[in-house]
Amino acid sequence: MYHHFVVTRLWILLLLAAAGCSRPSETSDAARQDQPFEGVSSAIRVADPQAAPQLLKGWHLVEEDRWRWTERKFSLALKIPATGKPATLELKFSLPEAVLSRLGPVTLAATINGVPLPKETYTQSGDQTYTRAVAGEALTGAIARLDFELDKALPPNDVDKRELGLVVSTVALR
Repeated sequence: MYHHFVVTRLWILLLLAAAGCSRPSETSDAARQDQPFEGVSSAIRVADPQAAPQLLKGWHLVEEDRWRWTERKFSLALKIPATGKPATLELKFSLPEAVLSRLGPVTLAATINGVPLPKETYTQSGDQTYTRAVAGEALTGAIARLDFELDKALPPNDVDKRELGLVVSTVALR
């Protein structure tokens, strides 16, 4: 199982590197439709064990079989929908009251394949959805790298040695 996890993660990283090296040809869209990347999805539940290889950095272990805490910076890979049209990014998360009361408003920034998306500042705790339209120039290749960054997060302490940002449940490119 661990070997499969490592091999899948390496495959995703190789695809991300290749996607950043050149612009796809006209045939790449057809190839992408005909040859889906096994195990790489355009929508994931972060608690799903099969989604774990797509979580690249900044993710903590699954909790309550439903979600994961992130660090201040976190990233993942998603399959680019084969429609050839602009897509929509949707990140569903919760901003816990414990984070908001200690840090104040939290700003989330995101990039897809290095293309920045508009930031959003959250001033209330609870369930949230970060939704952004993604322009076609950010959707090159078959796999997109999504990098998220919070302006602040809870630092590790004596009780919890982890840096804590958001509680994420799902991420999708639609």
